[in-house]
Amino acid sequence: MSDCRVSPVAPGTRPALAEMEARIAAARGRISPLYQVLLNSPAVVQGWEAMLTAIRLNTSLSPRVRELIILRVATLNNAPYEFDAHVPHALAAGMPQAVVDQLRGGPRADAVQGLEAGEADVLALTDAMTRDIEVPDALFAPLRARYNDQELVELTATVAAYNMVSRFLVALRVGH
Repeated sequence: MSDCRVSPVAPGTRPALAEMEARIAAARGRISPLYQVLLNSPAVVQGWEAMLTAIRLNTSLSPRVRELIILRVATLNNAPYEFDAHVPHALAAGMPQAVVDQLRGGPRADAVQGLEAGEADVLALTDAMTRDIEVPDALFAPLRARYNDQELVELTATVAAYNMVSRFLVALRVGH
């Protein structure tokens, strides 16, 4: 993290953060470089951890769909740290290595081979939200046909949240 624009907080160096560090370590297994930077703002890290934990662990989306979104956002936003951090999760969720490799290359959503039913539509949503912000009705229609309101909110929140993550990582050069 020598290139990082903000000094990371070394775990265990600020007693006031001990409880938050313990929660992060328990939920994530460690305090990653991202969280070491976030620890500079206790209020931000608390809200960040609550929201991202909800999205990663408490939604009804399949882990494969969630990781598909995360990998796509990371590629579109040129956030290799985020991409690499989620490859093990994607593989554990059943995503074939060949799909991971294609996603790293950034092809058009409809050109990715080996996707399950509906996943190309999820990639198209991710592309629209990340690149253009607005999602055309024609692109949303197949999602509406496949997913209920809860799932649509969760898909959209996942794309939005991981755009936040990648933009934070890139702007502050976390993981460089």
